[in-house]
Amino acid sequence: MASTDFNLNKLIAQAAGGRVVRTPFVALDALDRRPLNNSEIKFLISGGFATPQRAVVTLYPVHIPSVTDPVEVLELSAEFPPTWESADVLVALKAAGIDLEQLGDVRFERGSYLVAATGKAKEQLEKLAQLGNLELTVEKAELNASARVKTREVVVPSMRVDAVGAKGFGVSRSYFQGGLENGKVRLNGQPAKASSEIREGDTLSAEGLGRLEFKRVVNETRRGNYKLELEIHKGG
Repeated sequence: MASTDFNLNKLIAQAAGGRVVRTPFVALDALDRRPLNNSEIKFLISGGFATPQRAVVTLYPVHIPSVTDPVEVLELSAEFPPTWESADVLVALKAAGIDLEQLGDVRFERGSYLVAATGKAKEQLEKLAQLGNLELTVEKAELNASARVKTREVVVPSMRVDAVGAKGFGVSRSYFQGGLENGKVRLNGQPAKASSEIREGDTLSAEGLGRLEFKRVVNETRRGNYKLELEIHKGG
């Protein structure tokens, strides 16, 4: 997916001449960094993650103190099929019209996919509400937080633990059902069943996913579903 359709020496000459320029995402193990050792320019390698496989190289003249990191990591949450991998996410994003040339690494973490993006792709992702037939939530990822906390509104067909838990943690219902069957899900500290109902003020924890606190019912939709406000604590 990483593009090599650029002339690094040309970009270096443009930066030395006073411009701020950057490459598309490029595989770092294929990048020849020797030309970057140039006294007339500075450069910033941005991949979003601490150890990226693909990154964007921003080049700029030495008189500029620093430049803004163009890469942002976004978190994609949905009821992803348990068989999906990063490649399946990319196929779906391409079908949705996302510019894959402006996407970097795609990584799976605690039920969500984290995607490094820049430029037009970032803008497209932030506006994307559906991925194929999946209802999608896109948020800025908080990579430096050991336990990420966020408030999220979700729509569920019922107050059953399996429905609320899967939607809240952004995993498939079958995946969450497996956790319930293996005793890894607790409602207010007690082992939960799929058919158990969750109420305002309840806490639902799932091993490996974190915990959620049921804040309130926002409203009931025209189709008889419920919009809930949940506080999600993602962690081990």
